[in-house]
Amino acid sequence: MSPGSESARSRPRGTALRKVLHELYHGHTKRAVRFRSFMLAFDAAIISFFLVSPFLERSANFVLIDYSIGAALAADLAARAWAYSSLRRWIARPIVWVDFLVLASLLAPLGFANLGFLRVLRGLSLVRSDVFWLTVRNGRWADTQVQDIVVASTNLVVFIFVMTGFVHGTLAASTPTLHSYLNSLYFTISSLTTTGYGDITLVGTWGRILSIVIMLSGVSLFVRLGQVVLRPPKVTHECPGCGLRRHDQDAVHCKACGQLLTIPHDND
Repeated sequence: MSPGSESARSRPRGTALRKVLHELYHGHTKRAVRFRSFMLAFDAAIISFFLVSPFLERSANFVLIDYSIGAALAADLAARAWAYSSLRRWIARPIVWVDFLVLASLLAPLGFANLGFLRVLRGLSLVRSDVFWLTVRNGRWADTQVQDIVVASTNLVVFIFVMTGFVHGTLAASTPTLHSYLNSLYFTISSLTTTGYGDITLVGTWGRILSIVIMLSGVSLFVRLGQVVLRPPKVTHECPGCGLRRHDQDAVHCKACGQLLTIPHDND
């Protein structure tokens, strides 16, 4: 058999595999929904592990779990890359680089020991992925107020744990009051809520700058969450004129271009 015929046979197999992966990650079939539901459950489990891992003892079993999760995430990333229509566009997405950082902290825990707090960013990449909203309730929450609330809440939670890990990893050794991860978490929350009890403070110029960043960013995230929760709910209806997709429930004209809208609604 000639080398040309061998490569020609392998190409259809690779194309078929890509079609299967694309259908699983982006399709609407029952098989695709079951697969993505399983992956979401897996993601939820590992994110829960990342949140509680700072409180766990670093034993041999802990390292084994780390490597196992890393191998699973590596396989998932490889499958997502193969399923995407363009590898160049996929790898250019910022959320993909977040997953790469998480993967690096898992597969090289010693070399990336001080970057372990970045694992919590996996939660951010999850709720910002199209796959997540395509799967949850068959996509009925996509582009709705529910999605906005979940994303805003996740932004706040991820910020809290990322800053807690950063504070604990960089300043715990020089700050006696930060002798435990719980104390670092307590300091982060009291700072971003601007409560400032004063029992734990960061000393030095760098410590004050970090405290300012936590307070300003925390207030911004709280305000954003409040805006999303309290604002009137929107409906998804694409404007035929300008393409705007989010409108007030009782909108008659598009607020961007003035185009007449015919939004379906129930008569009271």
